[in-house]
Amino acid sequence: MPLKFGIDMAPGGSTCKEVRETHSTVADYDISLAKSENNGAQTKSVVGSGGKCGVHSDNGVHELLECPVCSDLMYPPIHQCPNGHTLCSNCKIRVRNCCPTCRYDLGNIRCLALEKVAESLELPCRYQSLGCHDIFPYYGKLKHEQHCHFRPHSCPYAGSECSITGDIPTLVAHLKDDHKVDMHDGCTFNHRYVKSNPHEVENATWMLTVFNCFGRQFCLHFEAFQIGVAPVYMAFLRFMGDDNEAKKFSYTLEVGGNGRKLIWQGIPRSIRDSHRKVRDSQDGLIIQRNLALYFSGGDRQELKLRITGRIWKEE
Repeated sequence: MPLKFGIDMAPGGSTCKEVRETHSTVADYDISLAKSENNGAQTKSVVGSGGKCGVHSDNGVHELLECPVCSDLMYPPIHQCPNGHTLCSNCKIRVRNCCPTCRYDLGNIRCLALEKVAESLELPCRYQSLGCHDIFPYYGKLKHEQHCHFRPHSCPYAGSECSITGDIPTLVAHLKDDHKVDMHDGCTFNHRYVKSNPHEVENATWMLTVFNCFGRQFCLHFEAFQIGVAPVYMAFLRFMGDDNEAKKFSYTLEVGGNGRKLIWQGIPRSIRDSHRKVRDSQDGLIIQRNLALYFSGGDRQELKLRITGRIWKEE
């Protein structure tokens, strides 16, 4: 439901002229509540449409630091109107500099007192319910959460705009049940890719296979796209975990035919890096279409590539 503001006016000051226009600039927010135990106090997470999360508690100071529009915790600069109502800097732009509480111009007044109070607070990580039990200073909490080991991973399936997030076991089950991805045990692979019309590079269906080895999961991607005007095929490996763990492994890919071969050796990229980011970085085995058709043999009218490889753990 869109956020709606009251229209009661306070004496003095200037008012915002375009009330209806201001209403239309405020994003809709989907609010979900989750309860957890924190020293006996009840907390709840409020998730906005941008994926941010605010922390509520029975402590009134925490509630003072919540933005009244998006319910996220406010960080400097914290703005206030002449009547003392506060607002985060992002929402100040959204409501076009008009206080959502009393309808007065916000101006450029900073609430320095509230910013100072925030310095004395310590809060749990927003991913506490997922396993992170550390406590952080108010202004250090946001930076930690951007790199927290317990933050959810995004679904690595790039064939659709999948919005599912979760821990690795959740995503593995999701890939298997919802995307029907092939699952294999072992650290070696021998895959054959066939496409009847290899000239339709931009319409080629990409493939994903998940390998379970060393007690971890790896995603093998194979797809076709264009670099500039040059059509290419690309195979690369992603690690289902964080980058510091991905660097403990290496892999090799090999493709060939007619007495020739291409070999690629690299380090799997973490699924923290998006599929598009890895693809656009060309960090994998890239095969020009003409060479791929040469490897395929025959009359070059059908793509038949066999890609072999293995994964190993660095000592």
